[in-house]
Amino acid sequence: MTDYKLSNAQIAWRAAQDIQDGAYVNLGIGFPEKVAQYQPEGRQAIFHTENGILGFGPSPAAGEEDWDLINAGKRAVTLNPGASFFHHADSFGMVRGGHLDVAILGAYQVAQNGDLANWRVGAKGVPAVGGAMDLVHGAKRVAVITDHVTKDGAPKLVEKCAFPLTGLACVTRVYTSLAVVDIEQGRFVLREKLPQISLEDLQNLTEATLHITDPVADLITPEL
Repeated sequence: MTDYKLSNAQIAWRAAQDIQDGAYVNLGIGFPEKVAQYQPEGRQAIFHTENGILGFGPSPAAGEEDWDLINAGKRAVTLNPGASFFHHADSFGMVRGGHLDVAILGAYQVAQNGDLANWRVGAKGVPAVGGAMDLVHGAKRVAVITDHVTKDGAPKLVEKCAFPLTGLACVTRVYTSLAVVDIEQGRFVLREKLPQISLEDLQNLTEATLHITDPVADLITPEL
């Protein structure tokens, strides 16, 4: 384990920097929803939720929720100008039809070939995968945000997933509390890491080999 790591807000901020202006984006339930709070100035993503909204905005202030306006995680949202509503089946038609540019999801494990496990740990967890299986193979790009290790210190970036899979070879980039890692040609390629951690220590916290093909940049985020 390391004393240095990014907070969830900082991981979400880093992931938000790679979303292009005008992109259609689906955010996974829970932690990934934070990404919507950190859109870079001058860019506006169009956020999609499986239960049938396109173009929702930030969370409302406490006490100002309209509980007819919720996302797939049953959290209250606001609407941006031009937002639209549609049937649940139409929403999944957008997903399966390849109309989403990016899906950003959480993970229990990501394998070096891009396999994703994010819905069940053995007998624990929600006994249904929800829309994630559609998202990981319908979106044009799939990214994961996660802590680099579990609460027990076990690696989450692994050679092969041990938990039930959400999708096969679907993840292309992982934003963790310690690094930014791409998945290319069935292997992890290190792009950025916290300057406070050595490459050796980072590798010790990663089950699969971290490959280096270009100079590794420092992972720098604001205090959030």
